[in-house]
Amino acid sequence: MPTVLLVRHGRTRANDEGVLAGRTPGVHLDEGGQQQATRAGERLGVLTLARVVSSPLERTVETARAIVRAQVGGPRLRRDRGLIECGYGAWTGRRLKELAKDPLWRTVQAHPSAVVFPEGEALADVQHRAVAAVRRHDAAVQAEQGPHAVWAAVSHGDVIKAVVADALGLHLDQFQRIMADPCSVTVIRYTPQRPFVLHLNDHGSDLSSLRHRPKGRRTRTVSSDAAVGGGAGTGGHGSA
Repeated sequence: MPTVLLVRHGRTRANDEGVLAGRTPGVHLDEGGQQQATRAGERLGVLTLARVVSSPLERTVETARAIVRAQVGGPRLRRDRGLIECGYGAWTGRRLKELAKDPLWRTVQAHPSAVVFPEGEALADVQHRAVAAVRRHDAAVQAEQGPHAVWAAVSHGDVIKAVVADALGLHLDQFQRIMADPCSVTVIRYTPQRPFVLHLNDHGSDLSSLRHRPKGRRTRTVSSDAAVGGGAGTGGHGSA
């Protein structure tokens, strides 16, 4: 199946000030975040992206537009609420230093699968709808472009961490061990039997080995088998 690049949005003023923006409208990339998004677009510009999908919030859309601009004749930008930020409810707009004193904070850290944010969303529900969205788009890309296509999904830190935990076969209670920095790229290749996590919280690797192989050109068969001994790297990963 295709390869998805999970891109976190660039930095915002809320990120810089330690405020939990959540789904607050009008949260845009700051100057540094705009630069991060431009660089992310340039990094992904070595690839031909079959699809670019974004959370509908401004900061993710702005990041996704930078990625689309760097594509030659790139795809149109799609929005999907399945990738939207967690609904933090009453926690939205508050400073992280203040929230760290709330008794729920310890549960968020140690037992996130049990968390339902006050007047908000359960983290387990975030994982369910985000994984479903990624899988849905992945299947659509395969139907349109074949199993070697590459596409991008631009989302939020906790959402990406939840998707990665699922791909790694980790319980949601372990997702706080995963990092997703602003404008980092995490790469997952889904196969019929299991996902492979190829890059995690990546800021600078050469992604050209992920290039889509054009139809009609001989390609290796996508396999769910892991290479015993580690294989030859991402260029040959997942091949029979």
